[in-house]
Amino acid sequence: MKALITGASSGIGRDMARVLANKGYNLVLVARNEEALKQLAEELKEKEQIEIETIAMDLSIIENCEQLHKKVQNVDILINNAGFGDCGNFTKTSLQKEINMINTNIVAYHILMKLYLIDMKAKGSGKVLNVASIAGFMPGPLMSTYYATKTYIVRISESIREELKKEKSKVQISILCPGPVSTNFNKVANVKFKMREANSMKVARICHQKIRTREILYCSRGRCEISENRS
Repeated sequence: MKALITGASSGIGRDMARVLANKGYNLVLVARNEEALKQLAEELKEKEQIEIETIAMDLSIIENCEQLHKKVQNVDILINNAGFGDCGNFTKTSLQKEINMINTNIVAYHILMKLYLIDMKAKGSGKVLNVASIAGFMPGPLMSTYYATKTYIVRISESIREELKKEKSKVQISILCPGPVSTNFNKVANVKFKMREANSMKVARICHQKIRTREILYCSRGRCEISENRS
């Protein structure tokens, strides 16, 4: 079994790699930070007898997403996890950073999900996990662009899930919707949340247990729970 994880150099992506490696999955790890990817690969290879490929790539560039799909085939699990946020008044935050955020948080997810879902439907199996956020269910003053990107991921995932259900497809899609998680997100987003943060490894472990269910997984205030299956 082979899993492709984007945003694998830190946080939830890194811990999902650790969890899947422990389960015997061969991994393709993608992120911009090449050194962090190499360190993670070395760590996992010392513990597990698996194949690991690292790809240092900026997924905010459309051509890179297309090249990644051409390069990495026969994926059993796609974990769309790459993303970042920013905090500040909408008229004062960086337009270029927001465009990069939209390209990473939405466009890259969309391209990879579409291309790999086509492959998975053709072979009749496969799983997609889109890492969204509880931010996808509410407005986000001072983080308006980030919240909007996560709303997009939640809604398109729910819609595709319904299409797959009506087609009686064996391909599965799930959404991870965490609240604040102890990762590098806050530093990049220039924000600090007052609520207790969930542990990223705990989130990754529970997420792996539920990835096959098509359910929405919420993680906030240090706790994780499964919503009712709304499809």
